Amino acid sequence: MAKEPELVCVQKCYGMDVAEIFRSKLEAMDVPVMLEYDSAGKLFGLTIDGLGEVRVMVPKSYAAEAEALLSDAGQVADTDAMEDPEDTQDEEAA
Repeated sequence: MAKEPELVCVQKCYGMDVAEIFRSKLEAMDVPVMLEYDSAGKLFGLTIDGLGEVRVMVPKSYAAEAEALLSDAGQVADTDAMEDPEDTQDEEAA
């Protein structure tokens, strides 16, 4: 029986939408990826108290490559998460 590769977390984010973007980017570069998350967060759409946390997992041998690929994407995701939705609505109305 083949031994399963050791997986490491290369990115943490809140919400499946951002995690799916990370997964797509890695898969496009032929990096195997798996998303690990609590089913309750996905089921109820909660992103509080860690329920919406999604961990982007890759085999240990791909970790450095995956971190490099996601380094710029992680900064964008962090910026989007800090954005105040009310400020965005005010800007769109103007």
